[in-house]
Amino acid sequence: MAAGNVNPFNVSDSEEEAEHRQDGADSERSPSDEAQGHSLGPFSPPAYSEPAVLLSSTRTSPSVDGIPASAAAVAGIGVGSAETRVSLDAIAAQLLRDQYILTALELHTELLEAGRELPRLRDYFSNPGNFERQSGTPPACKEQGVGPGGPLTAQVQDRKRRKRDAHTRYRAGSISTLDSLDFARYSDDGNRESDERVAVLEFELRKAKETIQALRANLTQAAECEIPSQERKNYKSSPEIQEPIRPLEKRALNFLVNEYLLKNEYKLTSITFSDENDDQDFELWDDVGLNIPKPPDLLHVYRNCGNSLPLNMNTVDVAVSVDPSDLPGDYFSQEPVQQTEQQQEVVQELEYQISLLNTEKQSLAEQIKKLQSDIQALQRNVSSETTTVMKSTPSKQDPLCDKPPLDNGQYLDIRGVTETDSPPDVNATKTSTTTTTTTDCTESITTATQPHSKLKSQSQRSKSAVLFDQPNRNLSPVFHQALLSFCRMSADSRLGSEVSRIADSEQSVMLMLGRCLPHIVPNVLLAKREELIPLILCTACLHPEPKERDQLLHILFNLIKRPDDEQRQMILTGCVAFARHVGPTRVEAELLPQCWEQINHKYPERRLLVAEACGALAPYLPKEIRSSLVLSMLQQMLAEDKADMVREAVVKSLGIIMGYIDDADKYSQGFELMLLSLGDPSERVVSATHQVFIPAFAAWCTELGNLQSQLMPSLLTRIEKLLKQGEYGLDEHKLHMYLSALQSLIPALFAVLLQNAPFTSRANLQGDVPPIEVTRFPRPVSPLQDVATIVGSREQLAVLLQLYDHQLQHEGTTGWDSLLWVVNQFLPQIIEIVGRINVTSSTCVHEFSRFFWRLCRTFGKIFTNTKVKPQFQEILRLSEENVDATAGNGILTKATVPIYATGVLTCYNQEEDRKLLVGFLEDVMTTLSLSHAPLDSLKASFVELGANPAYHELLLTVLWYGVVHTSALVRCTAARMFELLVKGVNETLVAQRVVPALITLSSDPEISVRISTIPAFGTIMETVTQKELLERVKMQLASFLEDPQYQDQHSLHMEIIKTFGRVGPNAEPRFRDEFVLPHLHKLALCNNQQTVESKRIDIATQLFEAYSALSCCFISEELMVNHFLPGLRCLRTDMEQLSPEHEVILSSMIKECEIKVENKGIGEAQGSISIAASLVGEDAKTKFLSKMGQLTTSGAMLANVFQRKK
Repeated sequence: MAAGNVNPFNVSDSEEEAEHRQDGADSERSPSDEAQGHSLGPFSPPAYSEPAVLLSSTRTSPSVDGIPASAAAVAGIGVGSAETRVSLDAIAAQLLRDQYILTALELHTELLEAGRELPRLRDYFSNPGNFERQSGTPPACKEQGVGPGGPLTAQVQDRKRRKRDAHTRYRAGSISTLDSLDFARYSDDGNRESDERVAVLEFELRKAKETIQALRANLTQAAECEIPSQERKNYKSSPEIQEPIRPLEKRALNFLVNEYLLKNEYKLTSITFSDENDDQDFELWDDVGLNIPKPPDLLHVYRNCGNSLPLNMNTVDVAVSVDPSDLPGDYFSQEPVQQTEQQQEVVQELEYQISLLNTEKQSLAEQIKKLQSDIQALQRNVSSETTTVMKSTPSKQDPLCDKPPLDNGQYLDIRGVTETDSPPDVNATKTSTTTTTTTDCTESITTATQPHSKLKSQSQRSKSAVLFDQPNRNLSPVFHQALLSFCRMSADSRLGSEVSRIADSEQSVMLMLGRCLPHIVPNVLLAKREELIPLILCTACLHPEPKERDQLLHILFNLIKRPDDEQRQMILTGCVAFARHVGPTRVEAELLPQCWEQINHKYPERRLLVAEACGALAPYLPKEIRSSLVLSMLQQMLAEDKADMVREAVVKSLGIIMGYIDDADKYSQGFELMLLSLGDPSERVVSATHQVFIPAFAAWCTELGNLQSQLMPSLLTRIEKLLKQGEYGLDEHKLHMYLSALQSLIPALFAVLLQNAPFTSRANLQGDVPPIEVTRFPRPVSPLQDVATIVGSREQLAVLLQLYDHQLQHEGTTGWDSLLWVVNQFLPQIIEIVGRINVTSSTCVHEFSRFFWRLCRTFGKIFTNTKVKPQFQEILRLSEENVDATAGNGILTKATVPIYATGVLTCYNQEEDRKLLVGFLEDVMTTLSLSHAPLDSLKASFVELGANPAYHELLLTVLWYGVVHTSALVRCTAARMFELLVKGVNETLVAQRVVPALITLSSDPEISVRISTIPAFGTIMETVTQKELLERVKMQLASFLEDPQYQDQHSLHMEIIKTFGRVGPNAEPRFRDEFVLPHLHKLALCNNQQTVESKRIDIATQLFEAYSALSCCFISEELMVNHFLPGLRCLRTDMEQLSPEHEVILSSMIKECEIKVENKGIGEAQGSISIAASLVGEDAKTKFLSKMGQLTTSGAMLANVFQRKK
C-alpha cells in the first residue's frame, strides 16, 4: 500500500495490540539528528533509548530537509505495513522523547476533550519539574548539543539559530494553551488550579530567560564576526600587529579590572572606573553579554599565565573509544556537505577536549609541586635510617608501587582518581583491584615513612581499607568519566582544590590551614576575629614551613586594626602558649620580629600590644636577647612613644624584664630607666613605675647586693645635690621623684634586714606563730611592695617579725650589718637632708613626712622608739639655747620640727604617743614664742596635722595650753595659730572650743594679744555659716573699731584693714555690705586727718589693698554711692600727697565705679520698658497657646488659625 493511503492515526486503544519492531530507517541518520542534543560524537554518552520503540529510533528533527515530524513518522509506519496500528501511548512517548512538547500538549488536550486520557501525558504535564530540567543550559547550548562541549561551525550555528528563533516564536504563541486546561478536574484538593498556574508562570519566566540568553548568544556571535576574516589573517601572519580589542572583550576586561580593584580595597579608584564606564553594570557578569561562564579573577590569571603550556607543542595523544564498525553502514556515504559539517564538529569537539586536558594537566602539575613540598617536609621529619628503609621497600613487592602515591598518602582525593589512572579498556573489576593495590602500596610507604606515629598509620590504614561496591556492568571507563562529569564539581580553582582534598594526617591539616587561613581572615568580621586566634596559633606552631609560619604570625599581630583590652589579652595569651610550645629559639626567630615591625605603628593599640608582648614573652626568651634586644626595644618606646598607655605598658614590661635579667652589667641601664620612668609627665606611667618597675629592680639589686651600697645611696646623693643647687629655687618635682623612689624601696630594705639578720637561720615555721596585725604595715601600693610577697609567705614573715622584735628588744644589733647601715648611715643622712629643706614649702614637708611615717611603720614600733626618735631628739634639744633669736636659723625653725612631729610622732596612735606629740608641740610653741623666733615650723606642723580631723582635738588642746599660758608671747602665738586651725575644723568645734578661746584672748590685758585674735575672727567670718556665731564675732570686731580705747591703736587698725581685705571678697555679703564697707569708709576718713605721715602711709597702703580686693565684688548702687566711692575719694586724697603712682590707679577705679552707677540708672529705665513689653508679649503668647489648644479634633483646622479674617 502506498504511503499516502495510510492513516497514521489508525491506532488501537490497547497497548497490547502494538507490535514492537524496528524499521529499516535505523541507518538513516543525519548530522542534524546528532545535533538535537544526543550526539554521536566519540566523547558524548550514548543516546538513551526506551525498550519499546515503535517508531524509528532515529531522532528525527525539524531540520531534516524540511520534512515535518509527523510526515516522517507516517512514512516510517507506511514502509512496514498498511495494517500496522500504533498505540496512542507509543505516539505520546515518541513526541515527548523528541521534545515535541506543544504537539504532545495538543494531543493531550484533544484526548481530554474526548474523555480518553493518557496517564503518560497527564503525569508529564502535571509535573513542573519536566519544565525545569534544562533551565541551567542556555538554548544555544542545547541546540548545539555535542555532549559536554564542542561548538559547531558558524554556518551550522547560523542555520540552527534561524530555525530556533522561528520555533521559539511559534512556541511562545502557543504557551497560552496551558491556561485553557482545566487542571482542577484532576486535583486532589481544591487548590490545584492556583498551584498549576504558578507553575505555568514559572515556565513562562524560564522561557523568557532562555530567550534573553539566546539573544546574548546572538550578540556573542555577532561580536565574533565583526572583524573580517582577511584582517584576522593579517593579524595572525604579523604577530607584531596587535589585533584591536573587541567590544565584548573590553566589557569583560572592565568587569575583571573592577572586581580586582574592589577586592584589594581600591574603592575610590573603582568608583572612578565605574563612572567612566557608566554603560556597564559591574555587579552582574551577564551584563557583559558573553554567553560563557565568568572567568577567574585577574590574580588567578596572572599566577597561571607563567604555567601555561607552550604553544609550539608538536603532538598531543588523544584516545577515543570509537570504532568504525560501530557506526552505521552508510555513515561514510553521506552527502559531502553533511560530511564536512560533521568533520568540523568533531574537530572542534576534539580541540575543546584538548583544552580541557591541558587545563587538567596544569592543575595536576600544581598538585605535583605541592606534593613535592609535602614530601620534603616529611623527609625532614624522618630520621635518615627510616628514610633508607623507605627507599628500599617499594619496588620489590609490586610493580605498581613504583609510582608515588597521590598526595604522598596525606590526602584523600574525591575527584575520580581511579578513572584517570586506569586505561580505557580495563573493566570496572580490574579498576577496583588496581585501586586497592595502589592504596595498599601507599599505606606501606606511609607506614615506613612515619614509624613514630602510630595514630597516623592507623588512620591511614583504616582509610586505605575503604572499598566501594562496584556495579556488575560492562561500561567503558571513559563513559564512566563522561557520566560523572555531569556532577558539577569545581576542582580547578584554589578553593575547589582545597575542598576536593581531605587531609588525613596532622601535618596535612596544618598545611591546609596554612593555605586557607590567609584567605579566611580578611572576610571575618573585625568584632569576631579573635575567634580565629586559636586556629592561627595552632597552625603557626605546627606548620613545617618557616615562611608560612611567619605569614601566620604576621596575620596574628595584624588580626585586628585597633584591638581592645580583651582582644589584646587573648592575643597575648596565645603568644605565651605559642612560646611555651616552640621554645626560646623559635620565639626569638618568629615572634620578636613581629614585635619589632610594629614598634612604630600608627595606632597606639598596636604599639601597646607590642609593649605588653615584650613583657609576656620575657620568661620564654633566651637570656641574651632578654637583656639586649628586648631591653633596647622597650627603652626606645619609653623614650619616644607619645601615648601614655603605651609607656605605662612599657614600664610594666620593663619591670618583668628586671625580674628575669641576670646580667650584672645592666644595673646602670636599669637605674637610668628607673629615673626616666619616674620623670615621665604622665601620672599613669609614674604609678606603674612605683607598682612594678621599682619593686622588681629592687629585688634584682638585693640579689646583686647593690640595694644598700649603690641604689639608695645614689638617690640620697641626688637629693643632696638637688638641695645644693636649689638655694635660689628648689626643683620640687625632682625632689618628689627621688624621695618617692626611696619610699618605694622601704619594703625591699626591710626585707633585706630580715633576710640578713642573725636570727634568719633560726626561723622555723613549725609551732604556733602569732598572726600579723592588719595595721602592722602600711597599705602597699601593689602586691610587689608587700613585705610578705618579697619574703615568700605571710607565715614566714610572721616568724621573722617575732624574731626581729625579740632581737631588737633583748639582744641588740651586734653583727647585724644591714640594720647598722640603716641606723648609722641612712637615718643620719636623711635627717640631715630634712634640716636643709625650706620649711615654708608645704609640698616638701608633706613628702618627707610621708616618707618617715612609712619608714617607721614598716620597721616597727620598737625600731622607731629605740633608733629613730633618739636621733631626732638629740638634734631637737628643746631649750632656748637651740634657738638663735637674732639670726633665726635655729634647728627649731627648720623643717625638722614638722617632719618629726607629723612623720615620726604620729606613726602610732596610742595614749602615750599622743601625749608625747602634745608635749612636743607645746614645748616648741613655748620655746619659739619666748625666743621671738619665726613660727614657720610650728605653722607647718599645724597645717600638716590639721589636714587630718583625727588630730583636731589634740591641736586644740595644745592651743588651750597657750591661751592660759602666763607669758603674753605664748598667748599671742596661740591666738595666731587659731587662724590656721579654723579652716579645717567643723563648726561645732569652732563654736565650742575656738570662739570661747578667742573671746578670752580678746579681753587679755595685753593689747598685743587682743590684736593677735583679729585674723582668727576674720577667718571665722569667712568660713562659718552659723548666724549666731557670726553675730558674736561681728560684735567683737565692732568693739575693736568703736571702743574709744582703740582709737589711737595704729597696729589694731592695720590688722583690721588687712583682715577686711583678705576675708571681704569671700565673706557673707550681708557682713560685707553692713559692716566691712562702712567701717573702711570711716577708717579712710580718719586717715585724712592723720598727722603722723608714717602712720598715714601705712593705713593708706592697707586701705588701697583692701579696696582693690573688694572692687571685684558685687556692690549695690546705694553702697557704691554712700560708702565705696566716698572711701575711694578719701583714699585718693591721701595718695595724691603720699604716693602719686597709686593716685593714678585710684582715679581710674573711681571713674569705672561712676560709669557703673550711670549705666545702672540707664539700665533700670530700659528695664522698666522691657518689662512692660514682656508683659504684653506674655499676654499675646497666652492667647495664642489657648487658641492652639482648642485644635484637638482635626489637624486640618490648624490652617484656619492663620487665615486672614474677611
